[in-house]
Amino acid sequence: MFHAIHQRKALDAPVFRQALEQARDDLTVTGLDTPEHKPAQNVARRFRQNGEACFRFITTPSLGPDNNLAEQAIRFVVLDRHVTQGTRSERGKKWCERIWTAVATCTQQQRSVFEFLHQTISNHFAGKPTPSLLPSGP
Repeated sequence: MFHAIHQRKALDAPVFRQALEQARDDLTVTGLDTPEHKPAQNVARRFRQNGEACFRFITTPSLGPDNNLAEQAIRFVVLDRHVTQGTRSERGKKWCERIWTAVATCTQQQRSVFEFLHQTISNHFAGKPTPSLLPSGP
């Protein structure tokens, strides 16, 4: 399948779509023939139940074949949890949710996380409203 995806620019749209559909069909047949190993059977069962969602990008041109944007958006959260071993208290969980949201949103908006946090803390001590993470206008 990824061979076809890497050939996308060299193929006409109908030929590319046909290559993806053929790869999907080949994978579907392969996915049904699994060894009698419990983890393999579990993957095969999930594939049979949700396999169509795995190939939705074939019928929806605006979808990519991977979820790189989503993975990149949460990568720092996964790394932080791995390094810090997370938190066990409800208060700690809420703080992590909020700081991770602020970091992800600032990064997505190409804003300085430090400047946002500095402004937030300064406004708090000055009795001013906190700055918004919502994007400003069009």
